[in-house]
Amino acid sequence: MERRNKTVFLILVLAQGLHSIEEYIGRLWEVFPPTKLIISLVSGNLENGFIIINVSLFIFGIWCYLVPVKREYSFSHGLVWFWIVLEMINGIGHPVWALYERAYVPGMATALLLLIISVYLSRNLLKTTSRTVNE
Repeated sequence: MERRNKTVFLILVLAQGLHSIEEYIGRLWEVFPPTKLIISLVSGNLENGFIIINVSLFIFGIWCYLVPVKREYSFSHGLVWFWIVLEMINGIGHPVWALYERAYVPGMATALLLLIISVYLSRNLLKTTSRTVNE
């Protein structure tokens, strides 16, 4: 994987960290039923469950960057694509939810950032793959 793509991946993970902070400030677990359901599987205290899940996701993202992506393990591309899809869903889901509610929803501002970065990274990876196949 090209160095630029590794850097963009790290930026995507860091943006997810910002997104989690925005969702925490907006108390997402109080207003979005699917989040309540998922978090309740982790903890009876929804706020603590939200923190546990989001900190774990962030740590997993940093690990993905530091170990498989940076060291170019064979499965690193699969992990990066997992993150791209996850963040595209996030980046599309929040605006759709906001349109439905006709109001700001927790995570909306950074969701757009996640969408832009994930689309950019996916395009870079597809271009790189296309160049490699054509060589």
